[in-house]
Amino acid sequence: MFQIACHEDVVPVAQLYDWCQTARQILSGPHAVGRVIARPFTGRPGAFRRTARRRDFSLAPLGPTYLDLLSAEGLPVIGVGKIGEIFAQRGVSVDDHTTDNATGLAACVRHLRELEAGLLFANLVDFDMVWGHRNDVAGFASGLQKVDAAVPALVAALRPRDVLLFCADHGVDPTTAGTDHSREYSPLMALGLAGGRYDGGLADVGATVFWRLTGKEPPLAGAVIP
Repeated sequence: MFQIACHEDVVPVAQLYDWCQTARQILSGPHAVGRVIARPFTGRPGAFRRTARRRDFSLAPLGPTYLDLLSAEGLPVIGVGKIGEIFAQRGVSVDDHTTDNATGLAACVRHLRELEAGLLFANLVDFDMVWGHRNDVAGFASGLQKVDAAVPALVAALRPRDVLLFCADHGVDPTTAGTDHSREYSPLMALGLAGGRYDGGLADVGATVFWRLTGKEPPLAGAVIP
């Protein structure tokens, strides 16, 4: 990742975005950088805080993804949070760019109630950006409680044979000394799959989603979780 952080009172956010788009064009080729991230912040020295106007300028996936394959099957793929930006809008039919957990969870409930078939793929960015990387244990715990409180509404919006998956792309433990990603393993909790413990790779989630939505054997990495 390549990040550019600017104070909103010093550099207008639109200018920061322009700089990141230029950097995105430069950081390409055989040694391309995966993501260029705009990091606007506000506050005074000693009390800076990131704002919700972060943006990711991602390198387009180098090969097909399960989002591409689902879209090719004619299935809607709704991205909530920064999902659309992470995949450079590839394979995403609806980009609902929410900027915090509360609006992200509300968007998930709304889309689930309206979605007849397809994939709803959401990222709750506050766990990473606001609490995890800032070692805010109380904020992280409160965020988990709010997600837990939202689960009944999510479950109520599901249709028969739907699957609800909670997972993470990495761990950012707010109790560790550093502020970087801190865990190689992340949790997987599911409703609608066979019960029991499962240990596997992150690609298994994509493979399982593809199989459940299409009934076809996954052609990319990952094994189907029963």
